[in-house]
Amino acid sequence: MQDSIGIPACFSSDKTMDESGAVTKSGQSVFMSIYRTKVAGQCRLITITWCKNVLLHGLTVSIEGLNGDNQYSCKIEMKPWYFWRKQGSKRFQLDRKIVEVFWDLKTAKFNGGTEPKSDYFVAVVCEEEVVLVLGDMKKDAYRRTKSRPALIEPILVSKKEHIFGKKNFFTKAKFNEKGRSHEISIECNTKMDRSTKSGNLGLHNNTTSFEPEMIIKIDGHLAIHVKHLQWKFRDEDEDEDEDVLIREEGK
Repeated sequence: MQDSIGIPACFSSDKTMDESGAVTKSGQSVFMSIYRTKVAGQCRLITITWCKNVLLHGLTVSIEGLNGDNQYSCKIEMKPWYFWRKQGSKRFQLDRKIVEVFWDLKTAKFNGGTEPKSDYFVAVVCEEEVVLVLGDMKKDAYRRTKSRPALIEPILVSKKEHIFGKKNFFTKAKFNEKGRSHEISIECNTKMDRSTKSGNLGLHNNTTSFEPEMIIKIDGHLAIHVKHLQWKFRDEDEDEDEDVLIREEGK
């Protein structure tokens, strides 16, 4: 089985984002959440994407146009130097309406992750309404934007994460809007344990075959156990030179 994982180009300079702007970047972690709510008189999807790699850390807020056409976006690149204020606002035009994005990351705690965990807010404002606010500083968001909360509560449609360089990954998620949060852990074992390898060498004078595996647990209970897991990197399009992650599962 082969799956390609497309990663958004968070730091692209394009004014609009579409499917052609989705790329796969080696070494980049991505946290993406999609919400449905009413913006500029229409029900639309808002995509919040946090990206992080060795050199850059940033945020992209994009909103789909009429009939799901072009996406209009605002990109925020978090600067590493001391004098960057870590708060501010940007605006862009959506179907002749002004959309403003406000953020405050002065005291945000990332805990080594791509998305902040606490002490921050990101707010999307249109027609003097806060149509979407993220983070645990909502009162500060309403005060800073000087706008009222929207009458329609945004609905979380989907959430996706792409993690690079970790063998163990932990997160929390809801399987339905009214349900409780569940703890999800993913463990990848891709290398033979040294003690096992040494023992095999002593008994057989060579190493036995080792098959990588992946284990997914929900609330501490085993949910999925993938055996014979192999990861390979392959070039999908020679013209664009994009790396695509291929997963092959043995039967």
